[in-house]
Amino acid sequence: MNKIKVKKITFLDTFPVRSAVLRQGKPIETCFFLGDDDAETTHFGLFNDNNLIGVASVFKVQNENIEKNNQFQLRGMAVLSECQGKGFGNVLLEEICKFAIAKNAEVLWFNARENAVKFYQNSGFSELGDSFEIPEIGTHFVMFKYFVV
Repeated sequence: MNKIKVKKITFLDTFPVRSAVLRQGKPIETCFFLGDDDAETTHFGLFNDNNLIGVASVFKVQNENIEKNNQFQLRGMAVLSECQGKGFGNVLLEEICKFAIAKNAEVLWFNARENAVKFYQNSGFSELGDSFEIPEIGTHFVMFKYFVV
């Protein structure tokens, strides 16, 4: 994994991976998330030998069900299907957590797809509340991790 790098990218750079993994068969416009172009939003690309294989975005968004002040939301984390199960997602998530800690985040939260819950639990994230449905996408759980500040 010494050819693996995580770098900041633009929101437009996230679209090919978001489309392939999170929005299969849907118009490319569905890859744009509200807030993608906000100044406080940061996008990350996971590169293997200079090939983009994963993406994630971090938004400065409060979750009203979490009683912490400095909150960040992870959205659109995805690793190309042919690269899943090889530890690449862990590398990306670790960099996201480092970024959040550097921003003095008290908590990082997100809506995890049902099939990704175990992955996030293995990295110390917990579920908050019951599952919910996102139309045309599927069952999700709010997950979070507190950081010491």
